[in-house]
Amino acid sequence: MTRWLAIALAVIALDQASKYAMAGWLVDGQSIVVTSFFNLVLWHNTGAAFSFLAGAAGWQRAFFIVIALIATVWIALLLRKQTQFTLFGLALALILGGALGNLIDRIWLGAVIDFLDFHAADWHWPAFNLADSAITCGAALMVWDSLKSPAPGKS
Repeated sequence: MTRWLAIALAVIALDQASKYAMAGWLVDGQSIVVTSFFNLVLWHNTGAAFSFLAGAAGWQRAFFIVIALIATVWIALLLRKQTQFTLFGLALALILGGALGNLIDRIWLGAVIDFLDFHAADWHWPAFNLADSAITCGAALMVWDSLKSPAPGKS
């Protein structure tokens, strides 16, 4: 389990360092064009994915903190039991690190710092961060692992 926790801690460290750097470099709402399809932008997201519930009255902060804490405990239990599944363990470690990276923001700032802005013409994908990327990659690895692994009891 140590290697999975090390991966999760690396995700947290990279996520928090990148958010700290962006928050020190940009002001909220500022956008810097990097390429024709990518900007750096500082955005404090009080909601969840795609700003879900961002316009709520403030209760969503506690709600998302509780959800993240429950997910953390559940993932830690799965990692403890499933460490023999390397791809599955990696997926869980990435999700754990991402969830905790965003949880830190939510606890300290009341919002998650997003700064990666991909776009095509005038259509912008919702801004996100490295923690979101780790969660997405972890979820994709879980799907891949479930598709390539035989069902329990079958060979």
